[in-house]
Amino acid sequence: MIRFSLKCDREHRFDSWFQSAATFERLHASGLLACAVCGSQGVEKALMAPQVQGTREAQPLSAPPSPAEQAMAELRRKVEANADYVGPRFAQEARDMHDGTAPERAIYGEAKPDEARRLIEDGVPVMPLPFAPRRKSN
Repeated sequence: MIRFSLKCDREHRFDSWFQSAATFERLHASGLLACAVCGSQGVEKALMAPQVQGTREAQPLSAPPSPAEQAMAELRRKVEANADYVGPRFAQEARDMHDGTAPERAIYGEAKPDEARRLIEDGVPVMPLPFAPRRKSN
């Protein structure tokens, strides 16, 4: 896992974890990254300082959450409270609702990059979320 400091075209700064640098590049090229604060897709890597291990004294386990982290947590709470988790069926469920073959409702789940791209190209109103669903977390 690798952590990158990111910023959007509106100057919001936030951190995000990726499986690898190649994963970040693939998501960035696919247009699947969005600002954790405002949702803008104009996201780029920000200048980062290397983390150097200091003294061996006990360090706090975590700092207080940043405004971006608080905004993401609030967004997650709202999505989980008001939408149905459909997991890997997301692309099909979204397409069925768009085509009128399934009742409309708020949903969230996972979609492969090519599935998400096809939904967007076909005019299905979808957007990436800046967090992974909890049901998929270890």
